[in-house]
Amino acid sequence: MIRLACKRALSFATHFLLVASLVIGIAAADRSEEDQVRDSQRKPQEVLAFLGVQSGDAVLDVWAASGWYTEVLSVAVGPDGHVISQNPPQVLQFRDGANDKALTARLADGRRAKVERHDGALVDSSIEAGSVDFVMTALNFHDMYNQQGPDSALAILKTIHAALKSGGVLGLIDHVGSADADNNSIHRIDPALARKTALDAGFVLEAESDLLANSEDDHSKMVFDPSLRGNTDRFILRLRKPD
Repeated sequence: MIRLACKRALSFATHFLLVASLVIGIAAADRSEEDQVRDSQRKPQEVLAFLGVQSGDAVLDVWAASGWYTEVLSVAVGPDGHVISQNPPQVLQFRDGANDKALTARLADGRRAKVERHDGALVDSSIEAGSVDFVMTALNFHDMYNQQGPDSALAILKTIHAALKSGGVLGLIDHVGSADADNNSIHRIDPALARKTALDAGFVLEAESDLLANSEDDHSKMVFDPSLRGNTDRFILRLRKPD
């Protein structure tokens, strides 16, 4: 495993300690019961340890939606870290502004003081180049690619690449789709397309994980199908910006 900002290898013992610290920190955090219910499906401690998020990191949560991962990341980076929670207008306006309302409530009264909210398109953002250790985009790259088009998805990943420090990591999680499926209508993506777009944007594919795999998922079904929702087959890519 590679440390985000300095590309040093993590030993098994260090990785174990990172998992343990995330387990303790996330369990002790003041999080809603609704958020905690999702932990068994999203496995935040294991996922963030695999991706290498550590205390003190500067993090960007891309298309954060209601901010579930924003909150988990704010716990993971600790008091010395910083999280930018970014959403474009269409994500904030989805379902009569449900994401906007949820994120506003989540951050109300300075509850997550280390979180900076960024409303607006990522490609038009003022995020300083080379200022971020880690970027997360979870369960939304399929919409970047399928709805906005391959060129737009590539532009977003290039913007992420520019924002990252040398050696920084992009964690990309999404619903597995088949190459011959209508992935736009069922909100999935062929992992091969995600890999190719990331490589075209300048990333190196460092590792993949099956932590969120589900062999019983029917890849032809909509991800919001009641039999699958919250438990789809998901791929995780750890993508590094080379020095």
